[in-house]
Amino acid sequence: MAATVTLEPAGRCRWDEPVRIAVRGLAPGQPVTLRASLRDEKDELFRAHARYCADAHGQLDLERAPALGGSFTGLEPMGLLWALEPEKPLLRLVKRDVQTPFTVELEVLDGHDPEAAELLGRAVNERDFLAPGVRREPVRVGRVRATLFLPPGTGPFPGILDLFGSGGGLCEYRASLLAGHGFAVLALAYFRFEDLPKYLNNVCLEYFEEAVDFMLQHPKVKGPSVGLLGFSKGGDLCLSMASFLKGITATAVINACVANTIAPLHYKDMIIPNLSSDPGKYKITESGLLNLEDIWNDPLEKPNHRSLIPLEKAQGPFLFIVEPLCMQFWTNQYSMEVSQRLTQGHR
Repeated sequence: MAATVTLEPAGRCRWDEPVRIAVRGLAPGQPVTLRASLRDEKDELFRAHARYCADAHGQLDLERAPALGGSFTGLEPMGLLWALEPEKPLLRLVKRDVQTPFTVELEVLDGHDPEAAELLGRAVNERDFLAPGVRREPVRVGRVRATLFLPPGTGPFPGILDLFGSGGGLCEYRASLLAGHGFAVLALAYFRFEDLPKYLNNVCLEYFEEAVDFMLQHPKVKGPSVGLLGFSKGGDLCLSMASFLKGITATAVINACVANTIAPLHYKDMIIPNLSSDPGKYKITESGLLNLEDIWNDPLEKPNHRSLIPLEKAQGPFLFIVEPLCMQFWTNQYSMEVSQRLTQGHR
């Protein structure tokens, strides 16, 4: 092949770790297209590409060269990874088994037409989810169904509970990455997993209180409190936990509502009704995607305000993240931001 693709670090790195991509052996000013491709565990294909021009020395460094078009434009050193799109519409890139890496193939193609171009060079980047020394421990204690990820070392470590949304099941990829940043993280399932309820008809906060107690009693978890991280429905559950439960030091939520959604929330003798919605208010965008942002009723209007979560009762700080993209990736930027904020909360 005419060009050499170099990666730093070479070979394998973490999914949330930056990689420096450079190409050498090109002609001065040569137009090329860089293409990234990845197949998930169901063999679905995800791709991204960007057009570049080599410098006067026939080299290309994505930390200095702006993309001229394609899946993104401008200076985006990691654009070929965050811009990965599914070949089939409406698929989401999800890591199901954190004990194996994703393999990303990077290709350099001659010219600015990726479909009819000569292959000039290629490289492979394995991106894993478990840093060296991170331990993965299934948890089946009482009613709690979860996986605990512990960093290397003796600890104790600041603890985090990690919740996902209305898809249910047990998602581990975010917790495994955070453990690589020095946190003891409990990836917590709360429905549609093993013997847990199959549907979100009613939610009892006592289940999540049991998970908090498990973490605070664990010898590898640094007390006297833990942080919370939640996405979508898991986010409003984290807000409810912070508002009603003891031992919560900081809460970070991604694409979450400040009202209780989907199902009534029960805690002791209290019930917070779920925010009402009108599924008929959905919209179809020009690109053919389903837009559901208007189906929820306004929680500030009566009688919907009864579904509001009393955030004023919480003792720790909040971090709210809103991701406008159709697919949500756990990027290095998110990983470090959440790590820093939760660390500040533990202080």
